[in-house]
Amino acid sequence: MNRICVIPLLAAIACTSIAADAPSVQQKIVPEAARPKATQPQAVTPPPKAASSPAKAKSIRHRAVHRRQKREIAGVAAANRSATLEPASAGFVNAVQIYPFADGLVFQVYTAPGRVTDIALQPGETLVAVASGDTVRWVIGDTTSGAGADKRTHILVKPFTAGLATNLFITTDRRSYHLALTSTARTAMAAMSWTYPQDALIALKRIEVEAEAAAPLASGLDIDQLRFDYVISGDKPAWRPLRAFDDGRQTFVEFPATLGAGEAPPLFLVDRKGDAQLVNYRLRGRYYIVDRLFDVAELRLGSKHQEIVRITRIAATGGRRAS
Repeated sequence: MNRICVIPLLAAIACTSIAADAPSVQQKIVPEAARPKATQPQAVTPPPKAASSPAKAKSIRHRAVHRRQKREIAGVAAANRSATLEPASAGFVNAVQIYPFADGLVFQVYTAPGRVTDIALQPGETLVAVASGDTVRWVIGDTTSGAGADKRTHILVKPFTAGLATNLFITTDRRSYHLALTSTARTAMAAMSWTYPQDALIALKRIEVEAEAAAPLASGLDIDQLRFDYVISGDKPAWRPLRAFDDGRQTFVEFPATLGAGEAPPLFLVDRKGDAQLVNYRLRGRYYIVDRLFDVAELRLGSKHQEIVRITRIAATGGRRAS
């Protein structure tokens, strides 16, 4: 038992002796200056952007201007198309195309070589000038027909060849016309003219005004009872009455048709003492209507330079007095 225990002890001593006799390995000391330095991460600077050249900037501006101009030109073309009236079969009276006139419209005219197209203006309308976009390849002239109030001006156009397109601008003493001229190989409009809805409306209003002005005479008055025994005297302004009359109950004072163009004069009744008193009256058309009779009345207008027109009922009517 004692030998078994000694053997491990001897082995341990032997190992210790061997370790003591082994030469020691000395650590080599490297000077700090010779040690490699740790590399620090460097910030990467991006390369500078290349400055745009003046030529490139100019090209960009040019493209922007070009795009804007294309939009504007497209807008002009669209406006011209929408404002252009083309010939319509329903608009022909025999061989004459009749357009309804309106300011700002463009009227299409088709022509052909060897044929004259007649553009007839309104009767009584006076031609001032004619201008065309192409006076080299188009023959443009004018003539007249009729006389007096029925005198009519005709613009004559004829192309030299087919496939042409230009515009025509006509000015008169009443209006201006815009036309688009197109030449075809064989087909041409013989003539064209216009109707004038605005003129018809003005004429209708004039008729209404005249009817309203004549209304006092057409409102049940008995013509046999009308008395025109009145004298108009005094100043002669533009509004001076044309006449005065009564029907035994009311007095009517008729003025020129231009009464509404200016200030209307008030009406005063003058008594035997010469005193004037403003009287009530109604304005209907170009008539003053006074709901009574009078012997003397005055129309007065102005302050410093007052215009006075006197209306006097003469005694030849049997001596009727004002009521």
